[in-house]
Amino acid sequence: MKRYFFFFCYLFSSVMLCAQESATWIWYPGDFEVWLSNDMQNRRTERGTFFPPFWRMDNHYVLVEFHKEFDVPTDEEIAIVAEGKYNVKVNGKMIPGMPAKLNLKKGKQKITIKVYNQGHVPALYVSGKTVNTSKDWLVTFEDKEWIDETGKASDQSGTTYVKAGHWNFDQPTRFPSKFKLPTRLEQAVSSTKHGSGTLVDFGKNTFGFLTFHQLKGNGKLSVYYGESKEEALGTATCETLDYIEVARSSSTDSTLDLSKAFRYVYIEKQGDVSFDQVSMQYEYLPVEDRGAFKSSDEELNNIWEVAKYTMELTSREFYIDGIKRDRWIWSGDAYQSYAMNYYLGFDSETVKRTILALRGKEPTMSHINTIMDYTFYWFLSIYDYYQYTGDKEFIEAVYPRMQSLMEFCLARRNKDGLMEGLSGDWVFIDWADGLSKKGEVSFEQLLLCRSLETMALCANLLQQQDDQVFYDKEAKLLKTKLFDYYWNPTKQAFVHSRINGKQTENVTRYTNMFAVFFDYLSNEQQQAVKTNVLLNDRVQKIMTPYMRYYELESLCAMGEKDYVMQEMKSYWGGMLKLGATTFWEEFNPAKSGAEHYTMYGREFGKSLCHSWGASPIYLLGKYYLGVKPTSAGYQTYEIDPYLASLQWMEGKVPTPAGEIDLYVSEKKIKVKSPIGVGTLKIKSKSKPKSKNGTIVQLDQDTYTMEVHAGVAYEVDYRL
Repeated sequence: MKRYFFFFCYLFSSVMLCAQESATWIWYPGDFEVWLSNDMQNRRTERGTFFPPFWRMDNHYVLVEFHKEFDVPTDEEIAIVAEGKYNVKVNGKMIPGMPAKLNLKKGKQKITIKVYNQGHVPALYVSGKTVNTSKDWLVTFEDKEWIDETGKASDQSGTTYVKAGHWNFDQPTRFPSKFKLPTRLEQAVSSTKHGSGTLVDFGKNTFGFLTFHQLKGNGKLSVYYGESKEEALGTATCETLDYIEVARSSSTDSTLDLSKAFRYVYIEKQGDVSFDQVSMQYEYLPVEDRGAFKSSDEELNNIWEVAKYTMELTSREFYIDGIKRDRWIWSGDAYQSYAMNYYLGFDSETVKRTILALRGKEPTMSHINTIMDYTFYWFLSIYDYYQYTGDKEFIEAVYPRMQSLMEFCLARRNKDGLMEGLSGDWVFIDWADGLSKKGEVSFEQLLLCRSLETMALCANLLQQQDDQVFYDKEAKLLKTKLFDYYWNPTKQAFVHSRINGKQTENVTRYTNMFAVFFDYLSNEQQQAVKTNVLLNDRVQKIMTPYMRYYELESLCAMGEKDYVMQEMKSYWGGMLKLGATTFWEEFNPAKSGAEHYTMYGREFGKSLCHSWGASPIYLLGKYYLGVKPTSAGYQTYEIDPYLASLQWMEGKVPTPAGEIDLYVSEKKIKVKSPIGVGTLKIKSKSKPKSKNGTIVQLDQDTYTMEVHAGVAYEVDYRL
């Protein structure tokens, strides 16, 4: 059996001291992300039963070749560490065995290493004075070399090489396969007797590993977890639980193997089992707090802080939906998490990991998460990523996967060139009672159109001109159909769907509100949509934070920021008034008591810590602090602050080069930025004044001022 174990080749003492910081573990791009996502998403349990994802799970390539050419300035020794079996070639010549050390001569040297690993991702770490593994190494899972009957090797290769994948594994003993999130000790706030057991309260929703201190005896512990007190005490219907057999003659601390989400834990004992107290190891993704928001409104400040904590909990190895139930990577949920992240931690690495994990491997057999709209959100997320980060290298790496996924989508269009749910397709849109998914749903055509526009933008960025022309043409054709087939001139809105080639009568909010911030509507159409749909209580209301996010964004885009501020305080503030410590998957103010916890036909099926509940972070950063990039990576950007009912607000918005600091009151604006050239927009009753900025008047009460990197500006104005 030894041949199936990992082969870890590493060096100690003096060789390790010589390892350069520039060396890092590398792998085939996307493979570590796929492997890690499989590991994470298969931790889900429901009442102790293993509960895997609904969709196809891919795997890493088991045999990968790595190579790079170097011009070695002097003779040097390199150290080689691999996760898996490997062989080494130098300038095409095979080196005997699996060398842990290798001497290289001065001059041009091509290092080629093949790594095989069935159980984990084939990964490589090479370190020396000048020869180090990095993102610039080329890798392939193919090997199209051949040898003819005379023993002559092929002169040409059809092998496709790509740049290596990597993250932050920068030490030879820090194996990618051993990755775990860090933990820290957290104590419960109370522990009380309840019925035949003990109810432990940690004070707020949290996530980690439960620890029993001084556990001993023989018998069993029954552990029931709850995001609410009712759930923890609902031993027959709570979503997650553990049954633990105990056989200990002496007292020891014991930490459970599987992390769980909870605020309350109810524990019942059988036999003579005893323990002193219960604590937890809080598991978290270490991300620097870069974004910030504070204002004169304490309720709004509390909403921002709870949204921030919700985001912290759902940011794990990847951006997941909710910490209690699924713990899976859903593309629609992740798309919103990316946007919130750009105004909070600006953690580009987790965005990239999540995008790659969602895409998976070829061949493409179904939509991402099996959901049509979630495939389209995946496309949209990539150009957004470029807009905020300016990371062209990632777009270059992921573009072939964009192409193949778009080919899959376009091949599934019907005779009218529209997307319609086929066998195996889940048309989701939103959780809403009675929402029809039949026929050709306008929302899906809208998202496909935006996805095609994204493809054209990325093709242009990468100078793929034929691709750009093709995708641009397809996007324009579909946009024309969107208006021809779905815009109802009588209703002055998009209808929900077509069935058998005819418009249905139903008008829903989804297509209409997305069309606003996609900038697909004329000013006249926008006003009609605002009146007839978004501010019309006769149109079915949205109950999920998931779609409230987009509804409120569309209203912000149309200047209804006072209304949106009231809605944020009412909707998210409504959850806080009910004692929420994190924001929920769904909130209906008409419900009461334990009704709030029900979903999916289960008493405690609803997630009370859901990533899409954290959207005030994005709304406050983009539309009230008013900061957004207008070209890639904040080389140019806009600051358009809006106080609404606030007397003052201040905050930080992260960028690739640091944070934009902003303070706004009714009389003064202070701003300092570390990057690019910004345009500060100012609404003022008289011309603003600034000692070191140039004020330009746009119209009667609107002014602008350029903001340059490294300069602290103060502006006096009259709101």
